[in-house]
Amino acid sequence: MKVYTAKDIDPTVLEGKTLAVLGYGSQGHAHAQNLRDSGHQVIIGLYPKSKSRKVAKDHGFEVYDTGEAVRRADIALLAMPDMVQKQVWKEDIEPNLENGKTVIFSHGLAIHYGLIEPPKGINVIMVAPKGPGHVVRSQFQEGKGVPALIAVHQDSTRQAKKIALAWADGLGASRAGILQTSFQDEVETDLFGEQAVLCGGASALVLAGYETLVEAGYEPEMAYFECLHELKLIVDLMVESGISGMRFSISETAKYGDLTRGPRVITEQTRKSMQKILKEIQSGKFTREWVKEYEAGLPNYNRMLEEGEKHPMEKVGQRLRKLMPWVAKRNTKGSQASYSG
Repeated sequence: MKVYTAKDIDPTVLEGKTLAVLGYGSQGHAHAQNLRDSGHQVIIGLYPKSKSRKVAKDHGFEVYDTGEAVRRADIALLAMPDMVQKQVWKEDIEPNLENGKTVIFSHGLAIHYGLIEPPKGINVIMVAPKGPGHVVRSQFQEGKGVPALIAVHQDSTRQAKKIALAWADGLGASRAGILQTSFQDEVETDLFGEQAVLCGGASALVLAGYETLVEAGYEPEMAYFECLHELKLIVDLMVESGISGMRFSISETAKYGDLTRGPRVITEQTRKSMQKILKEIQSGKFTREWVKEYEAGLPNYNRMLEEGEKHPMEKVGQRLRKLMPWVAKRNTKGSQASYSG
């Protein structure tokens, strides 16, 4: 994949343009503030009762209802959860689109799986920083940047790619590197990573390890330390130096156990399950299931979250983390992603 940097970008394509950020949550606030600090004209679009209206105004932005922001803007970013986008698009965005405008997504789900079908005459692009909003913002303020992906779904003005690159540049991504992909590849790999490795795979592996030790008679505290607490050390080493670099930093005993026992945990059957998960993503089965769950009011989703919060390991972890002042404490209960638009 080609890596674009500042020398490949023409930031003047955003000159004289009004940029609307629809939503002022994690990603929204970072896009808005970084773009403004890069010299661009930015407004915010939020629904009338949004609690984020005061925050955005306190940050010095002009705030409008979502539809009015789209009407005023040349380019608009949807900075809201996937399952909210369809309704907001129908009610507030599409009625205010004109030929030549550009709509930006930060994730490919709604477009790739047909939840939103954009009209002809507009540009549809993606700009997806590979980091949470607070990191996108803090790295920018330090004169650095977070890498970003861009993609073009619909190019009606023959300027879509230039706009995507310029927007990413305004975020500071060109300081690190901008890579071009497609809506399909971004969403399918993103969903697979979340489900099979980063969230679903990692949390299931931690729980299974914890339960195996406790059921064998070991103290829950010991199980917590070995199966969850030390995971960050290993992941940090992987992020910094790759898997080989991680192995260089651990003991020979740990390395030998890694090389000989890891494949007994992640077996051929595990790989087949991963392949099935990927096929469900590719076919749209996962998205259809998720849409159905969301439209039903999230009964299974909420039940499973509640069950997870009641797992014995969570109570053990809360107690042990109090003994570790160097570990950042975050009370995330009740802070599930919500529409900040």
